[in-house]
Amino acid sequence: MNVIDSIKNEVKEIMDNDSAHDFDHVMRVYKNAQKICKKEKANEKLVLCAALLHDIVSYLKSDKRSKMSSTESAKKSKLVLKKYDFSEEDIIIISDAIRDHSFSQNKTPETIVGKILQDADRLDAIGAIGIARVFATGGSLKRPFYNTDDPFCKTRIPDDKIWTVDHFYQKLLKLEYLMNTKSGKVEAKKRTKVLNEFLNQLKQEV
Repeated sequence: MNVIDSIKNEVKEIMDNDSAHDFDHVMRVYKNAQKICKKEKANEKLVLCAALLHDIVSYLKSDKRSKMSSTESAKKSKLVLKKYDFSEEDIIIISDAIRDHSFSQNKTPETIVGKILQDADRLDAIGAIGIARVFATGGSLKRPFYNTDDPFCKTRIPDDKIWTVDHFYQKLLKLEYLMNTKSGKVEAKKRTKVLNEFLNQLKQEV
């Protein structure tokens, strides 16, 4: 068994059942990263390890520690990587990528490994799967779908801590413009179109 497969199996054992941040999410990010990596000609081993380990600590959105998930994942990733044949430099590259990938950290990663991980993770927040994830999270937190007086934030500041649809305006529709790589931007544009089509349909129904 190679290093990637070993880490994959270890992560599968670690991940919990939060539907928005479960092992299926990790594997989608992994596949996104794989596609971007080939086009950007980055070190695939480092990129894929970062993708596998990026959410090994994932606090629920309702948890006050939620914003610390990426920092804690970065720390824990070092412990995992030290069991394998990684140089100290490679461990730092991977753990820094994990630390900086999160939207809540508001950081642009310095390395191509970090940039690809951030793009791969953000792609899973948009498109059809992104819509599924945002409503799964909203449901788990018992949030209403939308503000009945202004569902689409025409005259107010979005607040996704109260209404699920607000998350589209507070975060998801912005991601296309925050992508780091050329291939990431191309895919984000396609997935953002899906978000807008959904919102347009929703407007007709409510």
